[in-house]
Amino acid sequence: MSTTFESRYAIGPNETKSLDTKGLRENFLIEKLFFEDQVHFVYTHYDRYMAGGAFPVNKKIKLEPIEPLLKEPYFLSRRELGIINVGGNGKVEVDGETFDVNNKEALYIGKGAKEVYFSSNDSSNPAKFYLNSTPAHHTYPTKRVTREDANKIELGSMETANHRVINQMLLHTVIQTCQLQMGMTELKPGSVWNTMPAHTHDRRMEVYFYFDVPEGQSVSHFMGPIDETRHIWMQNEQAVISPPWSIHSGAGTSNYTFIWGMAGENMDYDDMDKAAITDLK
Repeated sequence: MSTTFESRYAIGPNETKSLDTKGLRENFLIEKLFFEDQVHFVYTHYDRYMAGGAFPVNKKIKLEPIEPLLKEPYFLSRRELGIINVGGNGKVEVDGETFDVNNKEALYIGKGAKEVYFSSNDSSNPAKFYLNSTPAHHTYPTKRVTREDANKIELGSMETANHRVINQMLLHTVIQTCQLQMGMTELKPGSVWNTMPAHTHDRRMEVYFYFDVPEGQSVSHFMGPIDETRHIWMQNEQAVISPPWSIHSGAGTSNYTFIWGMAGENMDYDDMDKAAITDLK
């Protein structure tokens, strides 16, 4: 079987207060997503979100149903799937139709797709497909989204070390989805802060995936309520679960790129409860 998983239960801010560094990392940090010639997922009970990776190196690999968890005949029986490739160029085959998904390009696969395969164009530079999946109630068509197709928003400044470009890729302003939203934020050289000023959004949760972190550098991810924040030190190609009650912000020892994915009842990207920088504790 080429598809594996682990499960994380949801906990609240009061329970999180009691966690030490090890406990915080065990509950929220996803240390490894890419396993050679496997599909691997972490299932979180926050909005039943799934974050994972498909890493085809030596062969084409299949997205298989996870019987102990989903109890469905195929993975996308009641789910939708978002994909962003963070490795070499590759292909995704959906029910017999093949899509080129190159570096920093995205693919949306709607509910009901039965056969999904991942492959790399070059085994010496394999594709790394970062995956997010959420429950879905309606079928929307499979669609590739390139960086040119993305809705781009430039924010921040060099003076505040947060000059960045947000690429909205799998968002209702670009394509139709049920509840999944995904995009990619690229920080300019010399900038290190993301999502600052910080915010929460109580009607949706989020997962951040950090990559393009230079060798020997790290990102410190901040989480928790506005008045009681915590931090998790993260390395390249790691992800972190952000509950709806938590801020989600980070600062690196270098610039980097990260993918954000969201799910919940709210599809309005700008519906967020912003916190003044001076109110953070």
